[in-house]
Amino acid sequence: QVQLVESGGGLVQPGGSLRLSCAASGIIFSAYIMAWYRQAPGKQRELIALITSTGNTNYAVSAKGRFTISTDNAKNTMYLQMNDLKPEDTAVYYCHIPSGPGRRAYWGQGTQVTVSS
Repeated sequence: QVQLVESGGGLVQPGGSLRLSCAASGIIFSAYIMAWYRQAPGKQRELIALITSTGNTNYAVSAKGRFTISTDNAKNTMYLQMNDLKPEDTAVYYCHIPSGPGRRAYWGQGTQVTVSS
């Protein structure tokens, strides 16, 4: 059974930093594309960053230069380092493995990030 468990969210002041973690079990995620999404109240879920099995990364415009996605294959864990946080970064952040041939998509339960003074 595949499980994705996010952690590391919380309340932070504007300009602050947080590091989100996504621990995977039941799947060797280093073989797949992994991604971070977020969903703010009243808005659609949006892709923030992704990392391929070869380590290539891609970021949303809103995240570029401030967020860094990475993985620790030994720990089967993905991270999102978020710096210079802004109030508009407030959202629930989800880790995600897209569907593939013979494989469904997986989502974590989400972790709340609130940026406020």
